[in-house]
Parts: sequence; structure tokens; C-alpha cells
Amino acid sequence: MKKETQAIVLDYLPYGKSGEAQREPLAQAVGTSFFTLFELVINNGKEVRQGSIVELDFEKRVEVQRIKNRISYNDLSPSAQTELDKHLREMVKKREDVFVRFLNNARPLSIRSHSLELIPGIGKKHLEEIIKAREKKPFVDFADVKTRISTLQNLEEIFSQRIIEELKGTRYYLFTKPMHEDDEPRR
Repeated sequence: MKKETQAIVLDYLPYGKSGEAQREPLAQAVGTSFFTLFELVINNGKEVRQGSIVELDFEKRVEVQRIKNRISYNDLSPSAQTELDKHLREMVKKREDVFVRFLNNARPLSIRSHSLELIPGIGKKHLEEIIKAREKKPFVDFADVKTRISTLQNLEEIFSQRIIEELKGTRYYLFTKPMHEDDEPRR
């Protein structure tokens, strides 16, 4: 099973969360591969900043002492929630090929619904447009999608909204891994 190797720090809590018995420096972070949310314990004497990239791989860790928990969107601090939106848009831009591949290869979920309809802003009308356009020629990049489907302009925004929906919890997961009750990786 593939794991996150790097994460982007969303919020740094130098004294940990209030109300916890053991106060230790914490960072709330999002993984760069599967958009997994983590609570990380930071090594004493090390500091991390919002937006900095930290290594999660055990052999390469410098700032991170251990991964405390996998957390849900609701566990994020308000500051981390704001930062998450910004960083998700950047990650969607960087991994544009993954999302274009999704647009080219998305299939129906059932007789009545299609996986493209799970993306915010895509309904039956946009769905038909996308399917017709990709049948003629597969999409190459976001610019190609925007020129061929004029109603879809802010793709980074709609994909980041979908990722946030999945992090909050949903029935179908397209880009993230579902959160399970017993899913608390410790390293």
C-alpha cells in the first residue's frame, strides 16, 4: 500500500492543543500524494512554518518526530482550514495531469449517475458537454478543457472543493482515501 512521503504544513502549534495532558509541538499537515490530513509531532528545537514541506518517510525525517494521528477536516484549526484551500489549489495545478486523466477516463457510477457529476459545478448539462468533447479528442491540459468547454473555467477551484468534500466525509472517494475509525498510523 502506497503511503504519503511528504506533507505541507497547514498550521504549527508550538505548545500543542489546549486541553491535552501531554503538551508537545504539533503541526497539522496535508499529504502531497493522497491529500491525507495528519497531526505531526515536531522534534524539540525544530520549528516549521505554514506552507513548508516536511518529510514523512522514517529515514528522511528531520523536523517530524512522529505521526501522531490521521485527522479529519473537522479536526483542523480554522487557520489550517484556510491554508488547506490555498494549498490544494496549488497541488491541483502541479498535478494537472492526474485531474485531466480523470476527466478523460471518468466512468458512470450507476445507470443514473456519473463520477463526473460528483465534481462541484458539473451537472447533467456539463456532463454531456465533457463526454462529447472527450470522445472527439482526449483533453491535454486544463487550458485545453477551458477552451473546448467554455462553462468550465476555474478547474483548480472545483477540484479542490471536491477534495475538501472528500476530506469532510462522503459516499464516493475519487481523489483521497476514506477515513476509517481504526485508521491512526503511527510510525
